[in-house]
Amino acid sequence: MQSHINARERISSPSDRTIEAVRRQVAAMASDVFKPDAAGNEAIMLPRVWDAETLLRSVPWLRHQNRDGRNIYIRPRGEHNLSLVDDLSRDSVLAMKQAGFAPAAIIETSPGNFQAWVKHPEQLSKELGTAAARKLAERFGGDPGAADWRHFGRLGGFTNRKEKYRDPQTGLHPFVKLIEADGAVYPEADRFLTGVRSAVEEERREREQRRRTIQPSQTARSTELKSIDSFRANPKYGGDGTRIDLAYAIYAAAHGAAEAEIEAAIRSRDLSHKGGERRQADYVERTIKKAFENARNRSLGR
Repeated sequence: MQSHINARERISSPSDRTIEAVRRQVAAMASDVFKPDAAGNEAIMLPRVWDAETLLRSVPWLRHQNRDGRNIYIRPRGEHNLSLVDDLSRDSVLAMKQAGFAPAAIIETSPGNFQAWVKHPEQLSKELGTAAARKLAERFGGDPGAADWRHFGRLGGFTNRKEKYRDPQTGLHPFVKLIEADGAVYPEADRFLTGVRSAVEEERREREQRRRTIQPSQTARSTELKSIDSFRANPKYGGDGTRIDLAYAIYAAAHGAAEAEIEAAIRSRDLSHKGGERRQADYVERTIKKAFENARNRSLGR
């Protein structure tokens, strides 16, 4: 392939190549507004909200942040029509293409490791976008922890600053490479989204059934529902936040509290030790699900 590169391409500057990679990736993702972020070793993010033109003009600033040790990420702002599938092998990407899920953009984030942006024919709601991302990750071996509607992917043309990828001989970090960027909707879109919608509707029905099964009468619910702080102050839990969250969730579910109420109470403490936002959300979701199952079983005398 090197023999086909002309002299002009050989002498192009790293900045030129970065701008070209960003331009192609932005065009393939085809969003009006993006949220690029620069995150350092301590995961301190510098979020921005830019249109495509502003993003391209800001490449020098992003390169400066990258040289200072920050990783450069991007996603569309708000609800959109893309799903990110992270942590894919070369074989997984090939399997996606063969199954009718050819990505709109493929990025090699480190040697042999890929991210794929799959483009849907329509904008998806947050619920449907997360369900689609999870289904794609499950089917093609992607990272389930990165499967949600708002996850950031890497922006091509910059270096991957994770220490584990630094070359011990040269001290250099690998470039994030834009491999393909045709921006096309995948062939299996209609069939796939029909299945995802059915699964989301089924999950809604199950949640509603759980609520109906355990929901007490209005007179049975105390107007003075104990707060989660009373559980946190109870010495029997020994300050164990996970035990406290579950105990409160079970109590609240049994007394008719809505899932949103329980989630707000659990999130009233710092959950950053659980990981990023996706892992925090998974933790809260698992806790609430266990609580409603426990309350339902009790109401049925199990």
